[in-house]
Amino acid sequence: MSRLLVYGRKQLRGETPIQGAKNSVLPILAATILTGDTVALQHCPHLRDVDISVQILRALGCDAHWEMDTLVVDTAGLKGWKISDILMREMRSSAIFLGAMIARCHQAELSYPGGCELGPRPIDLHLAGLRALGTDIDDSGGTLHCQTCGLLGRELVLSLPSVGATENLMLAACGAEGCTTITNAAREPEIVDLQDFLNACGAEVRGAGSSTVTIIGGKRLHGCTYTVMPDRIVAATYLCAAAAATGEIFLRNAKEEHLTTVTALLREAGCEIKNDTAGIACCCHRRLQAVGPIRTAAYPGFPTDAQAVLMAALLRCQGTNVFEENIFSNRYRHVDELVRMGADIRVSGRVAVVHGVEQLQGACVCCTDLRGGAALCVAALAAEGKSCIDQLRHLDRGYEDICRDLSALGADIKRVAS
Repeated sequence: MSRLLVYGRKQLRGETPIQGAKNSVLPILAATILTGDTVALQHCPHLRDVDISVQILRALGCDAHWEMDTLVVDTAGLKGWKISDILMREMRSSAIFLGAMIARCHQAELSYPGGCELGPRPIDLHLAGLRALGTDIDDSGGTLHCQTCGLLGRELVLSLPSVGATENLMLAACGAEGCTTITNAAREPEIVDLQDFLNACGAEVRGAGSSTVTIIGGKRLHGCTYTVMPDRIVAATYLCAAAAATGEIFLRNAKEEHLTTVTALLREAGCEIKNDTAGIACCCHRRLQAVGPIRTAAYPGFPTDAQAVLMAALLRCQGTNVFEENIFSNRYRHVDELVRMGADIRVSGRVAVVHGVEQLQGACVCCTDLRGGAALCVAALAAEGKSCIDQLRHLDRGYEDICRDLSALGADIKRVAS
């Protein structure tokens, strides 16, 4: 076990590269199953969730090894179609293996996935779409028993733009005969990245980034070398860190077009943000101002994954901010920990009202979930004195090395044994 020690009120100055995107690489790792070949994923982040995905692939008979920041996966030896309950409970994204396994093996057996406790996140849309493509699914007893005699493409209409369902159905549709159209698809950049990977492997997918994705199934896929997109939520975290602590930073490889709703609010709060093909620069030298209401929504709306870190950046703002969480019902678990540091936050249902305070005080706090843990790091950088942050297993799920990155930006932060 370890913890982070953060000494706040130190201006940030420096630059750091942005790691590969967690929410992009996990569905891509599942997609490697479709190739039955060797795939080299460059710019792949070393994360706990990636490690779990690798364990799942190995348990299914595949090979995987690291070569610096490249993860090489060979799925030619795939021989299993069951994922253990232990591995499924480790992360929510494990459900993404379902579509790929059904497409290649015509069967799959797994339990319902685990992950951060952010409220109900059913996979009903995944299952309904897979059934529509021709999968028989028995979900009695908490285990999904899936089998098909062959998938057939068809039009699928999602009742809401679920990222996971869109990705799972894209993977399954690659193994279906004929054309599959997903209407009301999620539009996140990570879905575009999955499309680009599949096409690099020989698939025929188009429309990702819009509300309609079309897949021509039955193509024989092959391996490739592919570079994972930069993580927009990690970039948002470090921009919020600079806004909270003040200073000047540069995030190499970050793409502002992936997080314009975040940068727009930071500009409104008083940050100067510039971007070019090399990355994003952020400059902030004064106390932030309150901004208009922040309402989380499906992309291209404000991302729920950035809600906690922006809240942390605005704790010392002049004025009052109102947050409305519209994606998850339990995404304010970090609030009690921020209050320990002197924040003035009132929560009522899906709304959190943040009154800016003159000063935050370092405290001993615990990560409640992945993005909540990142919010504690941002708040600690703005607080007086020392903060101790525990339960780092949550942070390790999505940040390759937040201590290394923030140190490169000038933060006084270190990871120590607890």
